[in-house]
Amino acid sequence: MEITLNKKNNTEGLIKIKLTEGDYQTQVENKLRDYGRKANIKGFRPGKVPTGVVKKMFGKSILVEEINQLLSQKLSEYIKEQNLKILGEPLPDLESSRQIDWDIQKEFEFAYQIGIVEDFKYELSDKVKVKSYPIELDNKVTDDTILDLRKRFGKVEYPESSAIGDNLYGDLREKDGDFKREFAFIPTEKVAKKEQKTFVGLQKDQEVEFDIKKIFEEESLTANLLGMTEEEAKKYKGTFVLKINTISRTEPASINVELFDRVFGKEVVKTEEEFITKVKETVGENYKRETQHFLEHHIEDYYITNTKINLPEAFLKQWLKATSEGKVTDEVIEKEFDQYKRSIVWDLVRNKIAEDNKISVDGNEVKAKAKELIISQFGGPAIAEQLGDRLDAIADNYLQNENGKNFMNLYSQLRNDKIMKLIRETIKVDEKKVSVDEFKKIVEEHKH
Repeated sequence: MEITLNKKNNTEGLIKIKLTEGDYQTQVENKLRDYGRKANIKGFRPGKVPTGVVKKMFGKSILVEEINQLLSQKLSEYIKEQNLKILGEPLPDLESSRQIDWDIQKEFEFAYQIGIVEDFKYELSDKVKVKSYPIELDNKVTDDTILDLRKRFGKVEYPESSAIGDNLYGDLREKDGDFKREFAFIPTEKVAKKEQKTFVGLQKDQEVEFDIKKIFEEESLTANLLGMTEEEAKKYKGTFVLKINTISRTEPASINVELFDRVFGKEVVKTEEEFITKVKETVGENYKRETQHFLEHHIEDYYITNTKINLPEAFLKQWLKATSEGKVTDEVIEKEFDQYKRSIVWDLVRNKIAEDNKISVDGNEVKAKAKELIISQFGGPAIAEQLGDRLDAIADNYLQNENGKNFMNLYSQLRNDKIMKLIRETIKVDEKKVSVDEFKKIVEEHKH
């Protein structure tokens, strides 16, 4: 057997494997004898089928199977031995494979294209500066959150005539176009102030006209009304008509123990003061997660922009098409390849940081995370006491489900958390406190 690597350039190469009969013959003969012992062929007693008959019937398929297994094994070993950092999987030269005559050939040559990642350097020190925007929690946010909770758990009524604060449901259509949508929804309190008077005093079965570009100040609300993405919603303009089917009004729930129990669980909160404190804590934690998520996005951007990695682009495009079962076309690649490259670069940087800093995750950590997840989903610490020793079995079952997919998801999450923690603690993070509205604006402007 002879294995060679011919490099086209620093990022692409061709691995060639030459096989002689001695490389595979023993395995093929052993498989033929094994077939002879197990085959059930008419006219022969079980286990007594002559090797010649087995070879005539199954010889070619056994030869192909054994050579493919040998190639896969030797290719993996060679890549590991040569410490080749490859992207994707080796692509076999299918054209040369189709020219093989399996009936008469004794020697074979196979070729595989590979995409190679050159060694690269990254900066992990306080020289790296990234901005973070912690959200300041003000009284307005707390008051709005409490009002929202009161409405969510309030009593729903169906008035005859609409007022601001009501929800209008009905069938939506474009006045001078083809757009139609059943079960559309307009939350009147979200309507732009200048347009709100249009939605006061309406009744069931009445039609109301409005300018789709003026009804909401937030594009996301327009998109929700039309039932499409924000990008798609931008295409629409002009007058739309809503035929009202239902008007609903929610009377906010009173601030009392019943509300406390429904929001946070029985007897977790007992007074209005405790309720307000708990709301602030919960909202604060949510904002902290949003801030951290956005910081991690900035970190990702920094490393993608400032880490020079030469990628085998031609190979990657070919590999994407070859392995997609026809789902990835040239048009798809043209549209999405830049984003695909971003994700590859970030994965390479993260993996190298983890490797250089010996970051790892063991099975016990994954199981502990699974138990934490189960406890949070089923009622908090109290459920852990009720389940007792059964919690371990439930966690094991969860991790084994979907062929171990849950295990791998939690493993990846924990590994990424450790990598990001190391980065955050090593680089310089410049913090600027902002309001909720300022944070939303910054996030919107940063989208790419």
